[in-house]
This record gives sequence, C-alpha cells and structure tokens, in this order.
Amino acid sequence: MEKNNNFMPSFTGRNVPIKEIAQATGKDPQYIRIGLQKGIFQFGYAFKKDGSSEYNYLCPDKKAWEELGYFRNVFEENVRGNFNKESF
Repeated sequence: MEKNNNFMPSFTGRNVPIKEIAQATGKDPQYIRIGLQKGIFQFGYAFKKDGSSEYNYLCPDKKAWEELGYFRNVFEENVRGNFNKESF
C-alpha cells in the first residue's frame, strides 16, 4: 500500500480494528495479531491480560497510516451516511 505524501489525514486516535487492517493489507487477522504480539509490526501494540492467555490490541489510526499508508476516516463516513439518510 503506497502512502500519498501530499495527503495528511485528520487523525482521531481511533483504534483501527485488526479485521480492518487485515482486509486492507490482504492478510489473515491471525497473522496481524501474531505479528503485533511478537513486536514484528510497528503499527500497533498487543497487551497480554494478567493471568490470561488473551491479548488486547491497540492500533492507532496515525500509526497505521505511518507504517502501512492506510487511513479511513470513519467520522466523515458517519457524517455523510447520516446526512444521506436524513436528506431522503
């Protein structure tokens, strides 16, 4: 995925879901999770819950854009979606 150097997104700090990153990169979600757990990928963090084998993931929209060139403005999509619904 190639980043457009002339485009500067309006970052919100949104946690980009693993499933969304997987779709954007064409990889399996488990591949993304393991890469984050092992510290291989730099676009997010994996936090292991105390006393558990489960992880929580944080992939800030800014880091995803910097590392992958991926950005999706969910806020703008929601505003447009609400506007389109109300205008008909």
